[in-house]
Amino acid sequence: MFRNFRSMALILITACVFIVAGCGQQAPTSQTTDKTGASNSPAPSPSAQPSSSTEYTVKHAMGETKIPGTPKKVVVLTNEGTEAVLSLGLKPVGAVKSFTSTGDWYEHIKADMQGVTVVGDENQPNLELIASLKPDLIIGNKLRQEKVYPQLSAIAPTVFSEKLMGDWQINYRVYAEALNKKAEGDKIIGDFENRITAFKQKAGDKLNTKVSIVRFMPGKVRIYMKDTFSGVVLKKLGFQRPAPQDQEKFADDVQKERIPDMNGDVLFYFTYENDKGEGSKIEQEWLNDPLWKNLDVVKKGNVQQVSDAIWNTAGGIKAANLLLDDLEKYFLKK
Repeated sequence: MFRNFRSMALILITACVFIVAGCGQQAPTSQTTDKTGASNSPAPSPSAQPSSSTEYTVKHAMGETKIPGTPKKVVVLTNEGTEAVLSLGLKPVGAVKSFTSTGDWYEHIKADMQGVTVVGDENQPNLELIASLKPDLIIGNKLRQEKVYPQLSAIAPTVFSEKLMGDWQINYRVYAEALNKKAEGDKIIGDFENRITAFKQKAGDKLNTKVSIVRFMPGKVRIYMKDTFSGVVLKKLGFQRPAPQDQEKFADDVQKERIPDMNGDVLFYFTYENDKGEGSKIEQEWLNDPLWKNLDVVKKGNVQQVSDAIWNTAGGIKAANLLLDDLEKYFLKK
């Protein structure tokens, strides 16, 4: 017992020496990150202690990060990441605002996000606010937040996905591993794939339908291709795409002369709205254009308006299942 007491005392004394030495040093003008992803700079505030003492290492877009135990206080800096965390049974302490002009959160996650602190948006997270929450894990994305990774790593262990792409499952696996919930994540992905299989079995020849995807935005209109959130789901299900949309890329920004490329057996469109109503104005302008009205898919009444959040913007597991719900209602329950 005495030997243990001496060891504990030595640890405390050593810690005090490091603290005193740190106070006497000038803050570095730049930050560097080692291969574990932890910044060499002092953290703006101490992180909360995780629920388990079992350390594990996660490989991700910025290298490798050691996480000292299963996280309980998580800050999420992408919308699809927020859905991943919620689906794995954890409410984040902070998250970036949903891409919506009506409130902080998408309608389909609003109830689950009560009491969660908004920490800016994907393009500009509030670092001071994040630090004040004392998270034990930060989840983000290299495409969005690479420049502030060193500062985030100084606050808490930080794990980044590489890109924001059509296939939500790629990032989902990274987030599940970061949360020390790989098995749970694999099951959730498996459940989704089972829904895909069941849909294909029920749909039969309906999968030969050529599905067109169009988005209206303030000042912009896009035809969506296959490497998009909705495009990946359609591809998994086995649906066909009109020839101009049968491409492994994201989308084309188009002018009205491209309206004929929007034709298909069925057309789903969604509109991103801002607080000025400019998205809806663009939508109505195009829907009333003679070229639009002349599309076969319009004449046959096979045009469906769907949620922009669910079919495109949210980009996560919850949205993917809701998108499947929409497709089941349209193709399987008529």
